Amino acid sequence: MKIKILGTGCARCKALFRLTTKALGELKIDARVEKVEDIRKIMEYAVMRTPALVINEKVVISGQIPKIADLKKLLTNNL
Repeated sequence: MKIKILGTGCARCKALFRLTTKALGELKIDARVEKVEDIRKIMEYAVMRTPALVINEKVVISGQIPKIADLKKLLTNNL
């Protein structure tokens, strides 16, 4: 699984990164998590609001930080 956190490095983007790595650890899912802070690369995903979560090149969340239970559902549904 390939995961990207899109955001310019704000506190909300960092929070989504921490929450995502925590959820992956609790689910024991092996995934590569990458922070993307380059605005040009973020724009390639047509994201209008950050933070955004991309799983296997598909934007699944934009502009919000989900609850960990919701994040776990997204992760397991995209295995």
